[in-house]
Formats: sequence, C-alpha cells, structure tokens
Amino acid sequence: MASEKIIVISDSNFEQEVLQSDKPVLVDFWAQWCGPCRAVSPIMDELAEDYDGKAKVAKVNVDEQGEIANRYKIMSIPTVMVFKGGQMVEKVIGARSKSEYAGLIDKHL
Repeated sequence: MASEKIIVISDSNFEQEVLQSDKPVLVDFWAQWCGPCRAVSPIMDELAEDYDGKAKVAKVNVDEQGEIANRYKIMSIPTVMVFKGGQMVEKVIGARSKSEYAGLIDKHL
C-alpha cells in the first residue's frame, strides 16, 4: 500500500515541495515500466512513514515530468537524490537497501 505521506512531484509543485522545503527531501526518480523502481517503491513508503515530520519523501515520474528529469540529468532510474536548502546534496543511482537510503537522509537531518 502506498503511503499518503509520499509527495507526488510535478512541475507545478517541485519548487515549493523540494527546493523551498525547510526539511531534507528524498526524491525518487522512477517510471512505471522500471522493475527496480517498483522494488524501491515500498522502501520509499516505509521511509515516508519513518521520517514523517523530520524529512520528506517525494517521487518524480520521469515519463510524466521530463523537464525535472532533464534538469537533474537523470540518465538511468531509479535515481534517488536528497535536496536540502534548495540544493541537491546526495545522489545514488540504482536500487539500494532501505538502510542506505535512510543513511542519505540521516546525514542531512
């Protein structure tokens, strides 16, 4: 079950939800057809619950939000980035474990 704490990012809310956030934001760049992305999805749901109130977890569908994907030069998915203070501060490419993703957030809390 998808967490309702996950923020779905589009061109219209990226600036407000990610760049202007007062908390670190873990952003998952994904697509429906991507198998590893589907494997990462439940991890993102858990992280959204675990970090509720401390950090945000957001998803960008690269097929629907090509402009954002191009801006951050997303070449392969899943790509997960952490944004803090309007800047991208971490980036990992490929599916990782929950603890690895949590470590990326923890560094910036």
